[in-house]
Amino acid sequence: QVQLVESGGGLVQAGGSLRLSCAASGRTFSRYNMGWFRQAPGKGREFVAGITWSGGSTRFADSVKGRFTISRDTAKNTMNLQMNNLKPEDTAVYYCAADLHRSYSIVIATMTQEYNYWGQGTQVTVSA
Repeated sequence: QVQLVESGGGLVQAGGSLRLSCAASGRTFSRYNMGWFRQAPGKGREFVAGITWSGGSTRFADSVKGRFTISRDTAKNTMNLQMNNLKPEDTAVYYCAADLHRSYSIVIATMTQEYNYWGQGTQVTVSA
């Protein structure tokens, strides 16, 4: 059974940092791309960052470029999102996602429907 579990969310002041982690189990995730999405109140779920199966390529939403980094440890089946210089508009529930449709893909998907497994989400709140 595939499971994705996020951790690391919390409350931080603007300009601060948080590190989110995603622990994956139930499959050999080292073959698949993974990503982070977020959903703010009253808004749709949006792509934040993604990483290829090997960790060799990453992709970011324009809104977080230069502030967020994504990494993964394929041996441990974990993925991280380092968020620096946080802004109030980063406030949202952050979700870990896995694209298990395609193995060894070099294309990082950005649409929610392209990811078929999701974590339960972790709240990130950035105060002004």
